[in-house]
Amino acid sequence: MRYAPPGLCLNDFDLLRVGDEWRLLHLQAPPVHPFDAALLETSYGQASSRDLVSWTPLAPAFGIGPPGSFDDSAVWTMHRVPTEGGTAMFYTGVTRDPDGGARQAVGLALAGRDGEGGWRRANGGRPVVTADPAWYRTDTAMAWRDPFVVRDTARGRWLMLVCARTRDEPLGRSGCVGTATSTDLHHWETGPPLLAPGDIDELECPVLEPVEDGWLLLGSIGPDHEIRSWHAPDLTGPWSPQGRLGPAGAYAPRLTTAGGDRLLVHTLERRHGLRDDGPLGRGVIAQPKVLRHTPGSPPELCWWSGLDAHLGAPSPAAAQHEPAPSPDGCLEATLTGPTPRLQLRVRDGGDAAVEIALADGVLTAAYPGGPELARTAVPRAPRRSLRVLTVAEYLEVYLDDVFVLACCAYRPSGSGARLTVDGRPHPLVRRPLGEPAARDDVSAVHRPLATAPIR
Repeated sequence: MRYAPPGLCLNDFDLLRVGDEWRLLHLQAPPVHPFDAALLETSYGQASSRDLVSWTPLAPAFGIGPPGSFDDSAVWTMHRVPTEGGTAMFYTGVTRDPDGGARQAVGLALAGRDGEGGWRRANGGRPVVTADPAWYRTDTAMAWRDPFVVRDTARGRWLMLVCARTRDEPLGRSGCVGTATSTDLHHWETGPPLLAPGDIDELECPVLEPVEDGWLLLGSIGPDHEIRSWHAPDLTGPWSPQGRLGPAGAYAPRLTTAGGDRLLVHTLERRHGLRDDGPLGRGVIAQPKVLRHTPGSPPELCWWSGLDAHLGAPSPAAAQHEPAPSPDGCLEATLTGPTPRLQLRVRDGGDAAVEIALADGVLTAAYPGGPELARTAVPRAPRRSLRVLTVAEYLEVYLDDVFVLACCAYRPSGSGARLTVDGRPHPLVRRPLGEPAARDDVSAVHRPLATAPIR
């Protein structure tokens, strides 16, 4: 339920459905700190999956261009678009300025159907669209990356979104969604921002999704490391803010469908050195959530029933440490009452347990006596169910099947658990992961295997 390439960490990505499986194309880099993305993210990794949960690494698919090209330093976020004759990939190319800036532009690469046959740079290896100084910053603080392309059928054209910065706003408030349009995917005309909130530094990895009552725009807000959403009846706007989508920590969204569900897949950060006090850094891809949109209400990320096939049968959760190989799995409880106060000890094996508490509309995750790992405000809605998914160091909390908190916890721990609601013990069941959470990426917490010694 977590994936990063062997020995590396994973950042922004794209998903493409190929027959009965999904192909993941992603940024990859070594786990160093401090991290310089303009020097280290020099190729795309690939993986495949039939269920969006278990991933198989594939050979790298793309890399930086020759010296002197617009993409000779790094290749960043990409988006693939199926075409009549094959597949078009729009990607971010990065080159270094003599003064140390990272110049960004959008390039185009082509491949056969479903990306077969490898990617070939188009347009003579030159970018197909760059930031226009009429609307956007083009100095050393410029941004022009993370392309996302959709078909604007109402106007007979393609629309590209990019992470950009407006020309006139102060740097810390100039983050915007830039635009370009095309009729053939090869020739692009830069246009004014689709959205310029005026209060954010950068709006990364924009995504557009048609919904029943118009369009949803999703964007990743760097300093807060969260996904926010906006809604409009038409691509021309007006765009109304819908607030944060999911908890802080979820980032870089991509959308797909499976079994009639609209699914959002995102990344989660790791902590450098696999320590609770380590700086946050690039990490892994997490399992899908259902993107639930109800006209007139903000969208939500919800538990996906497709995960149930990867969980074992429920059994009562033990309060004390068990001789189990791993605490990985899902803890579940049925709740009653509109505003219960709850406290759940997860991975309970002593002082390294993680305590998840809900009181007065605030949800926290912390070690006993501190330090706090995560905190978020949750709506005062009916509380009918609680789920906590644990996979290696990652914990996710769901209330009423809505994804509300995510964090990492690195202290060695047990596999017991106990829940109290309004101060009284409450029934809790455990559903173990059906398959071991075997990972060999640098973001994994590895536990000793219960095997006989080698003789």
